[in-house]
Amino acid sequence: MIRTTGRKRVIAAASMVAGLSLLVAGCSDAEESTDDPTTDATTSSETTDSASAGVKTDRELVVWAGAQTPINQTFNPFVPEVQHLALGGVYESLFYYNKAGAGDPKPLLGESFEWNEDGTQLTISIREGVKWNDGEDFTTDDVIYSFTNSIAGPDYITGAEATDDSTVVLTFDEPQFTNELSVLGLTWMIPQHVWADIEDTALEFANLEPVGTGPYTIGSISDANYTGVANPDYWAGEPNVTNVRYIGIDGNQSAEDLLRTGQIDWVGMFVPEPDGLIDAGIGYINTPQDPAVLYTCSNADLGCEGDQTDVAVRQALNLAIDRTAIKDKAFVGLTGTISPTFALLGRDDKWISPDVEAESPQSPNIEEAQAILEEAGYTKGDDGFYAKDGDPIEMSLTSVDGWTDFNNAAKLIEEQAAAAGIKVTAATVSWNEFADGRTNGDYELIMGGMIGTSVADPFQLYKDWLGGDATTPAGTALEPGDWNFSRYDNDIVNEQIQAAAATNDEATKMEAYAVIQEEIVRDLPYIPIVINATQTFYNQTDYTGWPTEDNLFAFPPAWGSGAAGVVLSSLGGAE
Repeated sequence: MIRTTGRKRVIAAASMVAGLSLLVAGCSDAEESTDDPTTDATTSSETTDSASAGVKTDRELVVWAGAQTPINQTFNPFVPEVQHLALGGVYESLFYYNKAGAGDPKPLLGESFEWNEDGTQLTISIREGVKWNDGEDFTTDDVIYSFTNSIAGPDYITGAEATDDSTVVLTFDEPQFTNELSVLGLTWMIPQHVWADIEDTALEFANLEPVGTGPYTIGSISDANYTGVANPDYWAGEPNVTNVRYIGIDGNQSAEDLLRTGQIDWVGMFVPEPDGLIDAGIGYINTPQDPAVLYTCSNADLGCEGDQTDVAVRQALNLAIDRTAIKDKAFVGLTGTISPTFALLGRDDKWISPDVEAESPQSPNIEEAQAILEEAGYTKGDDGFYAKDGDPIEMSLTSVDGWTDFNNAAKLIEEQAAAAGIKVTAATVSWNEFADGRTNGDYELIMGGMIGTSVADPFQLYKDWLGGDATTPAGTALEPGDWNFSRYDNDIVNEQIQAAAATNDEATKMEAYAVIQEEIVRDLPYIPIVINATQTFYNQTDYTGWPTEDNLFAFPPAWGSGAAGVVLSSLGGAE
């Protein structure tokens, strides 16, 4: 089910990188979907109120969001290399869906929305009086363009029209209730008067002076850092923190040293012993949400090469992994238990089929792993490793230089696989090598992260990471917005993703998910490891208004796509 059309849904690849670049280095309940498809979105509840706190301050807020040096000099929201402040800080969606808190989506450029009874029409009321940061008015024409442009317009939108100066109606050939997050929360609003002239070369556009509606504009960019300046005409009021600087750092330890000495104010990263930072007065919160997995380039029919293309090898490796040891040794007990269904345990339990195991095995089962290999025709050699027809199982496992938690997990997996007779060689690569290999399908195994869903429903993950229309043959770069790095393309899964997208009935959706889960738990295109720790550290001495356990109005880490704008516009200097 490889897509051939040029028009695409907008879950910009930028969103992917904004999350993934620190999912691996960084490291509740989500919104409950309304049962009534015609209910309007309302203003967020008190727990999601992010009104600006504190006082105006010129003290520069220093942020690390996972960028390494040299920094990729682009603010193009449609390319994987986009810098983090662009997503939420410069460009905004219509609504913000808070994956760390409960309640309705927060109105941003949209004020309310309403589905028709059968889910084939969505009426959106947009905020009036908003201006782009170049002084032009934000209008319904911009909203329509954002959904219908040839760069990344969603395939499933068949019509978009303005019924008045503040109302846009989107139409679909099929019900699209389950795509609400994608449409309203993951589509960046872009100005037609800028992008219409560069559509043909949009993916080559560095966009160094991005025109957005968000709380910040871009001041400067270099190989080492870039700056943001408070937008004086921001529709919600000029932010109290007038200057921010995002810096490039090549590893967690360097970032931790700068944090400890007061040279970084906000970061999301893995720190194995956070107590010392907490005792020093640094704010801290851990919000595990996102799966840490082994990506496998799984599909030989789409050009993947290597022993991991054999489902028996993936199944055996899955059983050889000692997740308890990885939790304790690589992640020092800060992670959560993962489900092979990728539903978030605790939050999404109702969506897990009773016909599959809810949790991935926490202890290795070497005997069963070896039995699977032997049934598939592999035999153990004198060296203790399995081979078929004289060809030994040998796979490379890469992770990114400096991402210590994932590097340590990869080395443990190498040792654990060897105990089952599976040869895995762990190595580290640069971020650029990691990103290129993943995007082009030029890898065997990667220690990486997936973006967990922003609502209490695994649909978006199934669609984006496992859907056949979200991938390309190995050797061909994924298109902007595609996240299916494993090249997984299962007709049964594809069919059930479509069935789930077209319904707002829980029972029907659960039937579709049960089929999807049976397929992916067997096929293991991504081998589940843990729910990654998502640690956030922040300067609570000089700034107020941060998300806390008592008020999780936004997903806290600095790399959170979309959340960055909500958090930054809530901050102020300490009085």
